[in-house]
Amino acid sequence: MRKAIELFFKLLELLVVAALVAMVVMVFGNVVLRYFFNSGILVSEELSRYCFIWLTYIGAMIAMRDREHLGVDTLVRRLPRLGKKFCLLVSEALMLGVNVLFFIGTWKMHGLQVTNVSPVVGISMIWVYGVGYVVAVVMALFNLAVLYRLFTGQLSDDELVQVVESEDLPHVAIPEAQPQGAPR
Repeated sequence: MRKAIELFFKLLELLVVAALVAMVVMVFGNVVLRYFFNSGILVSEELSRYCFIWLTYIGAMIAMRDREHLGVDTLVRRLPRLGKKFCLLVSEALMLGVNVLFFIGTWKMHGLQVTNVSPVVGISMIWVYGVGYVVAVVMALFNLAVLYRLFTGQLSDDELVQVVESEDLPHVAIPEAQPQGAPR
């Protein structure tokens, strides 16, 4: 099962790269064509917008698996274990609720999106916004997995805080205090 999950996320990462490359090629190509040849590709603006939608949602799924979403842990890190468990329970339950609402919203809009055709490309808009089904289900499964591990006591103290330190901030080592008069 773990291999299938890893393969699924490798496919998602490949789709993110493909969407990003397609966006760059279409937008840059259209700029060059308009600037030098007073021409352009009609579908490039619309397709690049659709690629951006998919890239955003797929990236959110990948970030959730890797626990790379932004979060503030200033208070939670200072809480005792029971407080951390409670905060994680509330957080995961709220996210699960949002994913259920996202799925229901996509479901309710399904009929409209199937009949709604994009103006330039001419595809059914469910191909664009149907990604909501996949995102809602995948993220809800992650929420359920964390809740299961929480209720079965399988989470360590570090895992109770579901925030990963930012890589953007420099990691500054604080030197230890030296006694006065000691050589530096």
